[in-house]
Amino acid sequence: MKKGNKLSIKSFALAAFAAKAIAVLVVVMLAQHADAQKVVFVDTEYILKNIPAYETANEQLEQLSKKYESEVKAQMEEVQKLYETYRTESVFLTNDMKVKKENEIIEKEQNAKKLQQQYFGQNGELFKQREVLIQPIQEQVYNAIQSLAAEKSYSAVLDKSSNIGLLFSDQNLDVSDQILTRLGYGTKKK
Repeated sequence: MKKGNKLSIKSFALAAFAAKAIAVLVVVMLAQHADAQKVVFVDTEYILKNIPAYETANEQLEQLSKKYESEVKAQMEEVQKLYETYRTESVFLTNDMKVKKENEIIEKEQNAKKLQQQYFGQNGELFKQREVLIQPIQEQVYNAIQSLAAEKSYSAVLDKSSNIGLLFSDQNLDVSDQILTRLGYGTKKK
């Protein structure tokens, strides 16, 4: 029986090796087929950094963010001062006066939080400005990519800067500089 077990183990190992070899062969054949598909990639982060309007828009958004942040911070500091004053004076206040001061503090805090939401919320002013300033530039880049892909008959254009899990890319397949040229911007060597 031991010989039979050894034989079946050898057969199993041979079958496993054959399956692995077939899998490698299939992968190689698919890779050759994918090569015929004309797949290229772009680095949108690199492209956008080389567009002066994008950098200007980001600077404007940064300044606006700092302005909004300082306004919210000022209101929160005012709330903190009111609270500290209340804590020190509360021993001298009647219950009605305490309630009035507490409500004043709560209202100021709620107003500060509303302002924060108005500026930084999901549909806040900063988000809206980002759409106004950045989205048209992103659309120009996307349209240039589509145009180049149609012109050169690319089957797929992958974005190297996104989290798609691109482990390796041949620099010869990077068409980012062609996109910048198509948009009318000079290129910088990476």
